[in-house]
Amino acid sequence: MLDPSSSEEESDGIVEEESKEAMAPQAGSRISPSRTSESSGGLAPSSSSRSSARPTSPSPSAASEEKEDLEKMQREEEDRKKKLQLYVFVMRCVAYPFNAKQPTDMARRQQKITKQQLQQTKDRFQAFLNGDTQIVADEAFINAVQSFNEVFLKSDRVAKMVQSGGFSANDFREVFKRHIEKRVRSLPEIDGLSKETVLSSWMAKFDTIYRGDEDPRKAQQRMTASAASELILSKDQLYEMFQNILGIKKFEHQLLYQACQLDNLDEQAAQIRRELDGRLQMADQIARGGKFPKFVSKEMEAMFIEELKSSVNQLMANLESMPVSKGGEFKLQKLKRGHNTSIIDMGQEDENTLSKSDVVLSFTLEVVIMEVVGLKSLAPNRIVYCTMEVEGGEKLQTDQAEASKPTWGTQGDFTTTHPLPGVKVKLFTESTGVLALEDKELGRVVLHPTPNSPKQSELHKMTVTKACPDHDLRIKLAIRMDKPQNMKHCGYLWAFGKNVWKRWKKRFFVLVQVSQYTFAMCSYREKKSEPQELLQLDGYTVDYSDPQPGLDGGRAFFNAVKEGDTVIFASDDEQDRILWVQAMYRATGQSHKPVPPTQVQKLNSKGGASAQMDAPISQFYADRAQKHGMDEFISANPCSFDHASLFEMVQRLTLDHRLNDTFCCLGWFSPGQVFVLDEYCARNGVRGCHRHLCYLRDLLERAESGAIIDPTLLHYSFAFCASHVHGNRPDGLSTVKVDEKERFEDIKERLRVILENQIVNFRYCFPFGRPEGALKATLSLLERVLMKDIATPVPPEEVKGVIRKCLEQAAQLNYERIKEYATIEGKKREMFEHPVFCLASQVMDLTIQNVGRLVTPAKKLEETIRLAELVIEVLQQNQEHHAEAFAWWTDLMVEHAENFLALYAIDMDAALEIQSPESWDSFPLFQLLNDFLRTDYHLCNGKFHKHLQDLYAPLVVRYVDLMESSIAQSIHKGFERESWEPVKSLTSNLPNVNLPNVNLQIPKVPNLPVPVAGLSVNLPQMPSFSTPSWMAAIYDSDNGSGTSEDLFWKLEALQTFIRDLHWPEEEFAKHLESRIQLMSSNMIENCVKRTRMAFESKLTKSSKSTDFRISPTLCTMFNVMVDAKDQSAKLCAMEMGQEKQYHTQIDELIEESVKDMIQFLVAKFVVILESVLAKISRYDEGTLFSSFLSFTVKAASKYVDVPKPGMDVADGYVTFVRHSQDILRDKVNEEVYIERLFDQWYTATMNLLGTWLTERMEQQLHVYQLKILIRITKKKYRDFRLQGVLDSTLNSKMYDTVRNRLTIEEATASVREGGMQGISMKDSDEEDEDDD
Repeated sequence: MLDPSSSEEESDGIVEEESKEAMAPQAGSRISPSRTSESSGGLAPSSSSRSSARPTSPSPSAASEEKEDLEKMQREEEDRKKKLQLYVFVMRCVAYPFNAKQPTDMARRQQKITKQQLQQTKDRFQAFLNGDTQIVADEAFINAVQSFNEVFLKSDRVAKMVQSGGFSANDFREVFKRHIEKRVRSLPEIDGLSKETVLSSWMAKFDTIYRGDEDPRKAQQRMTASAASELILSKDQLYEMFQNILGIKKFEHQLLYQACQLDNLDEQAAQIRRELDGRLQMADQIARGGKFPKFVSKEMEAMFIEELKSSVNQLMANLESMPVSKGGEFKLQKLKRGHNTSIIDMGQEDENTLSKSDVVLSFTLEVVIMEVVGLKSLAPNRIVYCTMEVEGGEKLQTDQAEASKPTWGTQGDFTTTHPLPGVKVKLFTESTGVLALEDKELGRVVLHPTPNSPKQSELHKMTVTKACPDHDLRIKLAIRMDKPQNMKHCGYLWAFGKNVWKRWKKRFFVLVQVSQYTFAMCSYREKKSEPQELLQLDGYTVDYSDPQPGLDGGRAFFNAVKEGDTVIFASDDEQDRILWVQAMYRATGQSHKPVPPTQVQKLNSKGGASAQMDAPISQFYADRAQKHGMDEFISANPCSFDHASLFEMVQRLTLDHRLNDTFCCLGWFSPGQVFVLDEYCARNGVRGCHRHLCYLRDLLERAESGAIIDPTLLHYSFAFCASHVHGNRPDGLSTVKVDEKERFEDIKERLRVILENQIVNFRYCFPFGRPEGALKATLSLLERVLMKDIATPVPPEEVKGVIRKCLEQAAQLNYERIKEYATIEGKKREMFEHPVFCLASQVMDLTIQNVGRLVTPAKKLEETIRLAELVIEVLQQNQEHHAEAFAWWTDLMVEHAENFLALYAIDMDAALEIQSPESWDSFPLFQLLNDFLRTDYHLCNGKFHKHLQDLYAPLVVRYVDLMESSIAQSIHKGFERESWEPVKSLTSNLPNVNLPNVNLQIPKVPNLPVPVAGLSVNLPQMPSFSTPSWMAAIYDSDNGSGTSEDLFWKLEALQTFIRDLHWPEEEFAKHLESRIQLMSSNMIENCVKRTRMAFESKLTKSSKSTDFRISPTLCTMFNVMVDAKDQSAKLCAMEMGQEKQYHTQIDELIEESVKDMIQFLVAKFVVILESVLAKISRYDEGTLFSSFLSFTVKAASKYVDVPKPGMDVADGYVTFVRHSQDILRDKVNEEVYIERLFDQWYTATMNLLGTWLTERMEQQLHVYQLKILIRITKKKYRDFRLQGVLDSTLNSKMYDTVRNRLTIEEATASVREGGMQGISMKDSDEEDEDDD
């Protein structure tokens, strides 16, 4: 934009250059926009110039097209003229505002997100997820970003809102913050790390990802600059903004700016006074002519006139309150008035009469003494200096200088109240006499400067004293006298009047502004601060006049005329007259604009260069504006325009400009735009209701076309209009036009329809709760719109009914949208997975019915589950982002959710109907829906939830029945084929195969083929064992049998499945739990009994000698008992304390079975010991076999080394015991059972030894019997002690009896046989080491 202070040459060059391009087609367009040649300038194109080029009989279509083009050009020209005129009014509002100011309390608008920025944001977040950035983050944050990227950034609703300009970067940040708050709150507590710290850390990382590689300092500078421009705009910025809004070219603005004198505040204030006077006259004309607008009541016509005058009165008061000395340093004594209404009546002079004391002026003078010329009589080394003073003020002195070079350049500053002050400058030299008291004065000069005096330095002749022989003494001075703000013009004039200045005489006049509406022409004498005479200009009209005969003095005449009085003025030159008339024209506020005779002559004679010689610069700009066709816009009377339609136009164009700028405004104007529109309305009398009605209509049109409009803004304008239409005077106007009421009712209905549509589309109009609070404001506005008037609130049931109807439609719409989305998503997935099939489908152009037949039940179920996920996502988003807005209508949101789920139930039922009765793949659908519904307070056990339970309850019961039969049959067949090998040994050599993962949300319960009465099911065959890796997810056991492990896994998996269903109905849930526990109890009981029987059978068939070894199968049976006990505690125990019968019964059964198995095993050990004792019984004293063996051994030992008879028996038994102990300790998982077994084993065998010895109490033991028994007893004691048998058990009475007997027998044998060959009951480590 060109600077208003540009030089004449620069601006003229710009105008000439640009006008060749821009104004050439428009130079004659104001007369005829259809010029066909450069020389044509008439209203219509010249027919003669076209006769040779056109056919004699043009076709009707060509003529019609030419006519349409002509009309189009005419419309464009009219629109251009209208915008230029409108721009003139806007410029004046900006140049001199006196009603409004730029608001500083408006909410700061954020920069809007564009499509390119959205795509850039998506790319940055995807790069982070791909690991292409250097941002370090944990898994939880990555998951949060992944969810934000998938749910928010990739949402079509977000893309649509970005396209409509309703999203800002702050919205992205707030959505992410809300998105992660729940995640962070659900994280476990970490010592020393608060969740607020985690939140702030995550938000900092989000900002880093969002910003990308951009320099944060540049972004901050850009945001700061944009925020500043959003808050306060300078005048130049406002001019430029409205140039863009109205399509005004820069050179056009420059012409209008200069011609309107927008930089001249006095001219602008005078223009306002003329406009207000014109509005008063217009009000009088309306009152006299009776041409009133059509009001809703006839009585409003009189009120209308009062309102017009009152509004003008208010504007006058506002103008009066404007400081006259704006930016000045002087103080102005304000004019005292009684009431503002006195301003309207210009005839009440008594109240407005000025006194001389009301006029106060203050001047600042700068006196600069440069040098003295002509000082020759003094010696070169004499000291000279000057003094300066303003009469009535202080005296100042320059520095001293030598007479040979009397130069200073010293400035003195003075303040005075005299318009014609006397400035006295004296030249002194220092006295050389001894008795001289004062310095000698050489000369002086007295000047009377004015604000119009030259500012450059000049030589002035000094009046010399008698003591100075230099008669041609001159001093070079520069005097600058500043003009105060309230002095509008000054100079010497000749004047003559009836009441003042009664003698034609030349006087010094000052035009003083006392207040915004009071000006006075004051004449002053020299050295006087008060005017000699003054003329208050209220009611006077100034104009140029011809020379008056009989008046000597003055060359250019003008006068000020008022009814009953005329004052004649004359200046010495034409330019001074023009400046005086312009200044007085601004002061009087008259509607008639004086035209200088030079301009009239130019207009009459087409002008000449000599006619403008004395014209001021403002006249030059006015002439140039006239040259370019701008004069009609500048000189147009604002009161003759329909400002209602003009404002409607500028507001509409401003709104378009605002919605297309870089801010997410939601329809709100910027502070600068609000300021200009407020000033325009106040200055030109645009009614507030009309303004807001136009605003509402424009906003509704934008909203209907897809723009995001803040409902709070709509509410504000609607409330204003409603208050006005119903007579509440929001802007002080009591009159209501019929047109306003009709337009209000029409807009009210349109607004109601739009609001209802937005509530129906609340997920898409306010995605993710953005803009913040918009949905809540929409509901509030709807309630206001439904009110019949502003006093009577609408019944709550009526509002509720409207919202209920909207939410019913919203449920239908939302479900259709997500179903369509799921269909598209499914097709994309199919295209990715089976591109050839999809291509063939497109080629064959299959119908919908055929495609429907191709969908398998499994595919249909998969689609239904995916649709359920989308349904849950929608309901969760509604709860998270929109529930707060519907806080007053929570029940309606519950109904909306139920309606939404009811629509899904139709598709769900259809999908489940086509599923096979033997298929259980639909259970994940139940768990997915039930897990969501049971946690929702409002939807739990609602209509859809109960329908879901009714649908799945028979399936669950049937499934449990089949599983019970299947498990029972698997037990029967499994134990018949059971090898009792531990699972670990069975699976250690199997190949590594992928087995089902039981860590899924719903564990797959294995199904075994079971013949069920009345049913024919074909369930998949499962192996009779389960691998350790498979079962590790449920329980860590790998030493049981294949059948038992499979049983326990199935039971726990079934119970986990039932538990994970989280059946919402308490009674049925307890029934299922009780059923599973009872079934588990029966199955485990059957398993325990079969295991006990197998254990007894296995022992019965085993060897009875020391060759017997504890096989792994026997240990496996023990482990089955251990697992059964563990599983019974989990599967069969009731939660309620008094109902533990299942667990108690099975526990007792297990304990009895384990007890029996231990007894069976101890009995086997006893039998084996009996077989050993039977072998050594042959050496009993007194038997034939004993004597024969003794003789044979003794005879043979004389010749050869005969092995010790019986030691192999002892060693064999000790080996058997030790091996059995090691196997049991290693393979059996229950320590308690092992300890009990060892206790009973030791006790039983020791009792057997004691009994055997007791039976031979009267006999002496054979030496070999003694050796074997000593070895067995000592080893048994030592081994069982090492196995942890308690000392109380080891050192029993029977052990003491056996030990004492063997000790006695050992002593006897030593005496009789001569020794025991190192075998003794005494403890000896060496003996033990030798034996081992």
